[in-house]
Amino acid sequence: MIVPFSVSDFIDRAVQVYGERIGVVDEPDQPAPSLGELTYAQLGQRARMQAAMLDKLGLEVGDRVAIVSHNSARLLSAFFGVSGSGRVLVPVNFRLRPDEVTYIVAHSGARVLLVDPELEESLKDVEAEFKFVLGDPAALDVPEDAVPRPWEPDENATATINYTSGTTARPKGVQITHRNIWVNAVTFALHAGVNDRDVYLHTLPMFHANGWGMPFAMTGLGVKQVVLRKIDGAEILRRVRDHGVTVMCAAPAVAAAVLDAAQTWEGEIPGRDKVRIIMAGAPPPTKTVARVEEELGWEFIQIYGLTETSPLLTINRSRAEWDDLDPLEKATRLTRAGAPAIGVRLKISEDDENAGEVLARSNVVLEGYWEQPEESAKALADGWFHTGDGGVIGDDGYLTISDRKKDVIITGGENVSSIEVEDVLFSHPQVAEVAVIGVPSEKWGETIKALVVLAEDATVTEAELIAWCKEKAAGYKAPTSIEFREVLARTATGKLQKFKLRAPYWEGYERQVN
Repeated sequence: MIVPFSVSDFIDRAVQVYGERIGVVDEPDQPAPSLGELTYAQLGQRARMQAAMLDKLGLEVGDRVAIVSHNSARLLSAFFGVSGSGRVLVPVNFRLRPDEVTYIVAHSGARVLLVDPELEESLKDVEAEFKFVLGDPAALDVPEDAVPRPWEPDENATATINYTSGTTARPKGVQITHRNIWVNAVTFALHAGVNDRDVYLHTLPMFHANGWGMPFAMTGLGVKQVVLRKIDGAEILRRVRDHGVTVMCAAPAVAAAVLDAAQTWEGEIPGRDKVRIIMAGAPPPTKTVARVEEELGWEFIQIYGLTETSPLLTINRSRAEWDDLDPLEKATRLTRAGAPAIGVRLKISEDDENAGEVLARSNVVLEGYWEQPEESAKALADGWFHTGDGGVIGDDGYLTISDRKKDVIITGGENVSSIEVEDVLFSHPQVAEVAVIGVPSEKWGETIKALVVLAEDATVTEAELIAWCKEKAAGYKAPTSIEFREVLARTATGKLQKFKLRAPYWEGYERQVN
């Protein structure tokens, strides 16, 4: 017997088994009316109402629905109301500029656009066939007992399209199927030891690789989910204390914010010996890992993956053999990317062109890039997904990422295309040449540095160029520093060798990513 996987499996089980349990605690401080505490039965009802609303608007199976929102219960319910009814959810980074959102909405062909009230004014010119503000009654104008049109699940159908920065200046739409989501969520929950006694804090943006799949895993296991709208270290500690949080996912900058807040926290640090913090993006420094485990008393878990892999490829969790190691030695082992998750096959490319690149095969690998068949074929060449990251696999099977082969910088957990930043800088009339690289950062893992050759008689300053970038693109894509050069070294064929430009900044580091 084969029963097709569907994202609906997670909400259906939650409603049936944990219907009367509080499933979601919505962010209380937000511009839309907070939904407060929702039982899983109520979350399921909202999902059905949303599906019925899409029926009312005439959306067919496969039609796209874009949503630009901070973390909220409404965004959480959309994973089930949209994708669970056979439509395709397009979660959009709320930090993007209006022109970037316009591109994604147009490129995905989204017929419906849902916008957070905080973004209503800034996104007023972004158009779609149907556009609603989250929290507006018009966005859910159906009876509470509405029954949506049934959808016969197809596990190979696209469930979400997640746009990610990569080797092109324009973001690519990653097609994630129901099967991808299902396998990722179940595998991740298994490795992280999730059960119905856990309490999950949404520190990770839900738009980011579908919150790494945790909205599905936590829902299916009946876990209470606490929504955090904006990151604040002290507020994270308060939510851990007030709600008994036991697990969260985060970028390194979030751990840094919590460690900073802990310095002035009065009383015992909440969650000691109870909280598991799962981290991805650029691995934090070894001493940060040690501080998380020693000062907070939280278990540190490292994962590695990409939006294109749903995202879990490897997981690094402390094991019994490491119990007697001193904290720094244990932390050193934990900063590796980790061992392959169940069902993941990894190898290091030996091809001349891609030598040293990490390749992966798994049921979590994307279907393809939306409307970009050439990019899809390149990424999935020879039946392996090409990660664009350089790495080595040790005798124990653990992967260590040593370099980033593609022009992507991961800063604060966000992917930034160096090519896109270069395009923005080069559009300044006083910039003659530019190369954008990632350099080590204690807070962000990596941060963006621009190496700039100015035009003759130019007078522009570092601050003015950074401001120029913030005007032309999302703020997190702007360089944090600019270094002026007389010349940028190139090969005989005129190519920039970024690994050589990065090298001086990474001296003393074992790898070229942090």
